Amino acid sequence: MAPLRDLLIVTPHSSGQLPADVLWGMLGEAMFDTAAREALLRRVFLDGDPYTDLLYHLPGARHIQAPWSRFAADLNRERADRADNGVLKLTSFDRDTLYPPGFVLGEEAREDRLRRLWDPFDALLSAEAPRSRLMIVGHAMAPHGPALGHDTGKPRPAICLMPGTAEAPTFPLALWPALQQAAEQAFAPALAHSPDPRVTVGEPWSTDTLSRVHGARAGIPAFGIEFNTALYLHGGQPQDEQLRTLNRGFIAFAGAALGLLA
Repeated sequence: MAPLRDLLIVTPHSSGQLPADVLWGMLGEAMFDTAAREALLRRVFLDGDPYTDLLYHLPGARHIQAPWSRFAADLNRERADRADNGVLKLTSFDRDTLYPPGFVLGEEAREDRLRRLWDPFDALLSAEAPRSRLMIVGHAMAPHGPALGHDTGKPRPAICLMPGTAEAPTFPLALWPALQQAAEQAFAPALAHSPDPRVTVGEPWSTDTLSRVHGARAGIPAFGIEFNTALYLHGGQPQDEQLRTLNRGFIAFAGAALGLLA
């Protein structure tokens, strides 16, 4: 079996931090108000992929974790993506505004933010991915599709694997059934009490941008994985034993996924 150093684990949405200039754009003078600032930071953290840096931690593997919130710059989007849910978002996933009325992100400010926040992460991943045998991109998803998305209001499975499409797989197509089976076995303790214990392939998403772009760029297999936040959050608060159970499952699953490529 390949050593764990051959495995690169990426969590592009684990941070809830915002640079001061982005905080100023969202809050203005209120960024100096501790209650207002902390409320915003908590909001963007929970609307990201909370605690995924912990959930996808595997001792011995290599990790790249986002330093900034996806609401500063979404590192799992193409640089030129200007959609509502693109690289620089103006609203939360509930379509609540993040900026005051009349705010406009001009072209110069847009390019400056991408150059400072998006480009360094892309460069780091471009350097690290070719040193890897497998890249896993770890995400978390809300229990139901949000207003900003393609599956609004629909319930989501416990775990979603994103190995690409049959026409454009990012992980070898012949290994998809074995990958799904490995996930079902590894995460069985975490799924036992889930209202929807399914491990899906391609539902609600078939791929993530980082797997598609950097897997191809580096010439390595890659796939994304989504944990339903209902597996480990209650009222926005992490449940310690459930975090541990999911992480133990991921350690077993990641090893099995790497072993499939032997």
